[in-house]
Parts: sequence; C-alpha cells; structure tokens
Amino acid sequence: MKIVTSLSFSGQCREAFELYASVLGGTLSAAYPFGDGPPDMPVDPKYKDWLMHGWLDLPNGQAIMGADMPPEFAPNIGKPKNGFDVTYHSEDIVECRRVYEALSEGGTPQMPFGETFWSPGYGNLIDRFGIPWMVNAIPAADWKPSSGG
Repeated sequence: MKIVTSLSFSGQCREAFELYASVLGGTLSAAYPFGDGPPDMPVDPKYKDWLMHGWLDLPNGQAIMGADMPPEFAPNIGKPKNGFDVTYHSEDIVECRRVYEALSEGGTPQMPFGETFWSPGYGNLIDRFGIPWMVNAIPAADWKPSSGG
C-alpha cells in the first residue's frame, strides 16, 4: 500500500513539480495537460496547458501527485491552503536545511529552520506556490537538545 499526497494548483503544477524534483531528487513521470484529454471534456480551452494530472516519483518509493484546478472545478483554489502540510524528514540535518532553504525561496517562512526540543533541525514554510511544508531532521537515538528547545 502507498498513500500519496495530491496537491492542487492554479496553473503552476508543472513548475512546482519541476522545482520539487530538483530540490528532492525526483522525476516528473506523468504530466498530462487538459489539452491532451478527450475533446468533449468540459474544460475551457484557456486551460489546455494546465496539468490535469501530474506525478512526481521521489526517492525511496515516495511520490506526490498534483493537478491544476480550474476555478469552475475548485472555486476556493485561490484561498490559502490549511489543514495539511507536506512533510520532509531526513536524518541528515544539512540536507534538511538545504531543502528548507530551497523551498522557502519566493515563499513565506513560517518557523525558521533551527533546533527544537524534538529535533536538531525543524522549520515550516509556505512555498511560492502556496503549499505548506514542514522540514524535520530526525534525531539520532542519543541526541539531546542543546538549550532545552
């Protein structure tokens, strides 16, 4: 079994997935625009280049799915995303910091990357596409916070 997060965008799915692929080391293995769908699809032609389905294969069998959502199908697509975060976990704190900084570019850092009481490195942000992320360094078994968090 595999549980995959599906993200919704407003015309930036391909751009977002290309960024995520470069930052996370993945491959965009599916990118089907609305223009390649059946001719009777009820989608305005102005969305022909938007992705109706995108699939990003990530290392270790992980994946993210996504699509561009025309406002006719998702009238609240422009509102801030809430109630979820895409999370990135690694034992490599240097890699976590790199991922946090790369995803923060053009976005909005919410909590700067740094030590917490549970992790040697954690931060959260909203990327430039409006997607909320958490980046968490998995502590070694013998790790202890240096300042109490």
